[in-house]
Amino acid sequence: MKAAYIEKTGPSDVIQIGEIPAESPSSGKVRIRVHAVSVNPIDTYIRSGAVASEINDRYIIGCDAAGIIESVGEDTQNFKIGDRVWCTNQGLQGRQGTFAELICVDEDWCYHLPDEVSFETAASCALVGMTAHLGLFREARLQAGEIVLCIGGTGGVGSMVVQMAKAYGATVLATAGSPEKHRRLLELGADVAIAYNQTAIEDSVLQAAPKGVNVFWETRREPNFDQAIELLAPRGRMVLMAGRDAKPVFPVGPFYVKECSLHGFVMFKATVLEMKTAAEEINRWMANGKLQPNISLQLPLSQAAEAHRQQEAATLRNEGNLSGKIVLTLTNEN
Repeated sequence: MKAAYIEKTGPSDVIQIGEIPAESPSSGKVRIRVHAVSVNPIDTYIRSGAVASEINDRYIIGCDAAGIIESVGEDTQNFKIGDRVWCTNQGLQGRQGTFAELICVDEDWCYHLPDEVSFETAASCALVGMTAHLGLFREARLQAGEIVLCIGGTGGVGSMVVQMAKAYGATVLATAGSPEKHRRLLELGADVAIAYNQTAIEDSVLQAAPKGVNVFWETRREPNFDQAIELLAPRGRMVLMAGRDAKPVFPVGPFYVKECSLHGFVMFKATVLEMKTAAEEINRWMANGKLQPNISLQLPLSQAAEAHRQQEAATLRNEGNLSGKIVLTLTNEN
């Protein structure tokens, strides 16, 4: 089978495209004929070695995939041959990734895909959708009628936060850095789109929410705690899912006097049950059109290295034109 893999960590050109033997599903696993995958920042961190991970011989990259089950292992409980499925949480902690024509996945990390949802949509919403759902509902315990501020609302996770919060009945404020992204925020359902290059975020937020926001979702690599605590309402919650190397100053006094809380988390440490619960709601929202991917670029599997280059340019250097997810398709591969 054709796969995108690495034999050592390094820059994007360590990614190789080649033929490797397909694995047979062992007990409790399913083998998926992959139709679409997507790129996440964590994929590039593992490939580069920035995040330590067990790299096996010809280690397949990627966390997310969507496709059709081709075979199942013994004792598989929930899936059968021919089922449309999506998965995430692969390519992590020693597990082989998803950038291959055929992948074997533990059924605990696999989810049924509604017929009306495309493979590209499912792959694009997988890891970022899980992240947004866990942060909004497990961590921040979002309630209908509350106000959410999402910094970077057109990014992979940000676009999920905007749509999920809106679907749940929240008022959504979000920031964007260009006129195109500003328009996209409104298309995603944001009630207030803030062009931070033209106006101060603080002024725009307090004009729309004079008493502050209930949830402040931070996506920047350098969190701004002064800004967040100023904009949070009493007992507001701040969610962190980025800024691995950041060491910003933290205003302790205003934080605890307002009875705020800070929630840091990573998706891949969630339990099987937590992710299954999130997946069920993600499926409902994808099926009824309330959750749509913000796809910026679509490429074939053979351009996996280029996909990683573009993802890193956007994530690490804020360069390029990427404003959403990169999707790779395998159905047209030779």
